[in-house]
Amino acid sequence: MNEESVLKIPARLEGLDLILSFVSFLLDSHGCSPQARTQLRMAVEELYVNVTLYAYPSGDGWAEIRGSVEDGMVTLRLIDGGTPFNPLEKDDPDIMLSGEERGIGGLGIFMVKTMVDEVEYEYRDGCNQLTLRKQL
Repeated sequence: MNEESVLKIPARLEGLDLILSFVSFLLDSHGCSPQARTQLRMAVEELYVNVTLYAYPSGDGWAEIRGSVEDGMVTLRLIDGGTPFNPLEKDDPDIMLSGEERGIGGLGIFMVKTMVDEVEYEYRDGCNQLTLRKQL
């Protein structure tokens, strides 16, 4: 089994570069393809930004990312202690509609789901946990 790497930081937009560097280092150290690297970074960026903007109504909180690669499968888990929210419960948007017809919300998590092989949500121990898996 491969060792899991962990990074925990204050949930602020300024932390995005650190989160993305963490993901890049993990992926680059396992020979990830440029396409998979770009997709995973975009997915993590979308999820992390949502945590910073919406998870903590008071404005103060934290975010943690855990990552590992085993048998060519990367697993990234984003954890926060913010308001419970399962983004997978929202129906996928109809991307054939115009932006005005489609309405606000749901496009980001839809994009995430198209870029990874598996997405799972769990609320455990007072924390949101969103797990992404992708075959490298």
